[in-house]
Amino acid sequence: MDIDKPLPYVGITPMQIITAMVVLVVGFIVAKIIVASFKKGLQKTKLPGLVIEFFARFLSALLYVAVILLAVKALGVSVGSVVLGLSAVIGLILGFGMQDTLTNLAAGVWLAALRPFDKGDFVTVAGQTGKVEAVGVMSTELLTPDNVLITIPNKLVWGSVITNYTKMPTRRVSIDVGVAYGTDLDKAIKVAMDIMKSHPKVLKDPEPAVVITGLGDSAINLQLRAWAKIEDYGTVKGDLTKAIYEAYMREGIEIPFPQMGVHIKEMPR
Repeated sequence: MDIDKPLPYVGITPMQIITAMVVLVVGFIVAKIIVASFKKGLQKTKLPGLVIEFFARFLSALLYVAVILLAVKALGVSVGSVVLGLSAVIGLILGFGMQDTLTNLAAGVWLAALRPFDKGDFVTVAGQTGKVEAVGVMSTELLTPDNVLITIPNKLVWGSVITNYTKMPTRRVSIDVGVAYGTDLDKAIKVAMDIMKSHPKVLKDPEPAVVITGLGDSAINLQLRAWAKIEDYGTVKGDLTKAIYEAYMREGIEIPFPQMGVHIKEMPR
């Protein structure tokens, strides 16, 4: 078979098809190498990981488009006509929803520039909670504690309230506990303070505290407030919760639970 002879109906030679495939394969490999080198170079700067990831994904998208256009050109199709055709299609799509795509792109740029969170931060955004994996050109990826990957359009991220749990270096650990009415509150508070002050990962400054938050239906509500480094938050919260329960049981301080009394009245016969 003559590989330089055009195929019936399509007018493209086998050689052009082979060349286009080679361009695609080699082009995608080269694009990945360029993006990897680009990321490596940016990592030597002081740019945060989130911004580096955004720029890398943006460059990757541009390079892939360029490779596809080169492959089209290898098939003997005029790139100018392809670009013109794509422009017409994009113009048509813009009237039917492409605004969302552009909005997501713009939101991604703002997220990378203003950095309300960085890669690795634990956040709640658009009703979803997880660790930030990446901010792409169109969407943001969160990884939940149970290893579920959530992809959120950037416009929803930028347009919603963002709660960042790990942005600050320290965080207050708050533990609510109730003690029965009639309890010696000074003793209950001292026991709780001793527990917090003796924990090696509770910070001395700000100083821990115990406050009375209210008088409940069946208990006097106390709240233990201790400060810890952000990486120790989970450990401190778990340790103090366990320790306060065991200490109150040991000291005879009652932790009541809601109860309902039912009185049965005998009906007259």
